[in-house]
Amino acid sequence: MKVYKVKNGNKIESSSIYDRNELLSDILNRPNAGFHNSIYRGKDITDLFYNGTLSQQIANGTFDDIFIGDYIIGKTSGRKYLVADINYRLHCGDTECTTPHVLMIPEKSMGTAQMNDSNTANGGYKGSKMYTTNLTPFKNVITTDFGSNHLLSHRNYFTNAIANNCASGGDWVDSKIDLMNEYMVYGASFFSNVLNGSNTPNAYTIDKSQLSLFRLDKSLQVCFNDTGGRQWYWLRDVWSTSGFCNVDGHGNSTCYGASDSGGVRPCFLIY
Repeated sequence: MKVYKVKNGNKIESSSIYDRNELLSDILNRPNAGFHNSIYRGKDITDLFYNGTLSQQIANGTFDDIFIGDYIIGKTSGRKYLVADINYRLHCGDTECTTPHVLMIPEKSMGTAQMNDSNTANGGYKGSKMYTTNLTPFKNVITTDFGSNHLLSHRNYFTNAIANNCASGGDWVDSKIDLMNEYMVYGASFFSNVLNGSNTPNAYTIDKSQLSLFRLDKSLQVCFNDTGGRQWYWLRDVWSTSGFCNVDGHGNSTCYGASDSGGVRPCFLIY
């Protein structure tokens, strides 16, 4: 394969090993989120996070040492957290998110919890026991691992009411650590916000595209628990009056009653 370089505005064939390496380096070192979202690497970047290197690169918007699938081991819990996307929510929100960031998820389920203590989805995700109470211990683990000063508070839109078996209302809220939705995992909606008769679902969301992690390695949609078994986990989308959506342990999209105890695999932004 011929390799070319541009000199004085003219394209000329390059025979120099240096020129070829320079071209390759130029291709593989693009300081922007779009490029780094397109490469799956899977490297341990724990030390770079805790020594402050990554925070500086994120603030600069270059993301030099951060690629999809890279991971950080929590300094207290020992849990493995994966880089799932870069600048996923930049410029979104009723108050614009202007801070460069990296979206992280735990590799495994952090434990299990109910969405509600009965089979009801009344109040949507915002009104669920998961949102108000059950997610708290998992939030505490993440906060201890990363430090509250590295978790980006931003605005997101969550359902707060249901009608005719689908979401009918929602609110803008301050969010740091919350469950993913179907779009983030699958890139599509399967069980959430189904149109029922004349009812128009409240389907508004800023999380409307598949995370780069799942686009590049779909096997990671399947989650495991700490004992090595496959674990289904909750998503925040309303399925019906009685339940919410989830990712099944068999790898398929599905839904369960809100009182079932399912895996907790939240997402959060670091900066």
